[in-house]
Amino acid sequence: MSGSRRQPLRVRLRRDWQLLVMLVPGFLILLVFSYVPILGNVIAFQDYNPYVGSNPLEAFLHSNWIGFGQFQLLFEDPAFWHAFRNTLTITAFQIVFFFPLPIALAIMLHNLLSSRLRGFIQTVVYLPHFFSWVLVVTFFVQMLGGAGLLAQTMRDAGLEPWNVMTNPDTFILLVTAEALWKDIGWGTIVFLAALSTIDQNLYEAAAADGAGRWRRLWHITLPGLRPVIVLLLILRLGDALSVGFEQFILQRDAVGREASEVLDTFVYYFSIATGNYGYGAAAGLFKAAIGLCLILAANKVAHKLGEQGIYSK
Repeated sequence: MSGSRRQPLRVRLRRDWQLLVMLVPGFLILLVFSYVPILGNVIAFQDYNPYVGSNPLEAFLHSNWIGFGQFQLLFEDPAFWHAFRNTLTITAFQIVFFFPLPIALAIMLHNLLSSRLRGFIQTVVYLPHFFSWVLVVTFFVQMLGGAGLLAQTMRDAGLEPWNVMTNPDTFILLVTAEALWKDIGWGTIVFLAALSTIDQNLYEAAAADGAGRWRRLWHITLPGLRPVIVLLLILRLGDALSVGFEQFILQRDAVGREASEVLDTFVYYFSIATGNYGYGAAAGLFKAAIGLCLILAANKVAHKLGEQGIYSK
């Protein structure tokens, strides 16, 4: 109760110790794999050489500090800005043409009267999410590649087969289609949960007042989904510079570096593959800073529109 005195910490620990013990494994995983690696960003300000010591700590202590030298090299590198532009272009394209589709699919599934049919469709569209990118790309090659089903069918019909898997001009459409096939079903889970919380009496009252299906969708369904849509859009913008690694590196040789190079593959080829770890750390730190700025800006806009966003004011 708002006016009651808060219980002492010792009482709360004694009452909730089982729940706290259950949190320990997840907290340790988060600490070891998410927070401890943040300390490694310090090598972005060093000319880090892993061979000057017998272990990473000695290498860190004996490497020279160069301030913002790695960032200066990064910002003067045309390859970095090319990967940066590719990443932003792919992100913007997928936000416009991918992000709304799980919402539409969730609404369609929610309106199905047959629970058995709904469960079957959900199972089918969820399944590709658990496939690796190697399997997804292989599937698309078998269907759309030069020796795939589509090309063979067009040849049998006397037509010139389409150049889908190796055309750099349509690569952005290809990677979006692959991501859509893999994750559209998984993306509906949160929206289906949000749809289940909308009061059904609102639909009944609107129908009694003569509102059709589209008016109920516009005035009840979408406003009910708006907080979740805003939240997920903010999180997606925060991850705008991470469009994936495995999907792009698997198809890099087929379409060329100009079309497929994104920041994640740039870091691999220009940092990890060359041993220039400080350079890659600078690129990763820059990407994280841009993501943080996008989250804060998008959350500010959400507050202006009356939404809570990822945190309250």
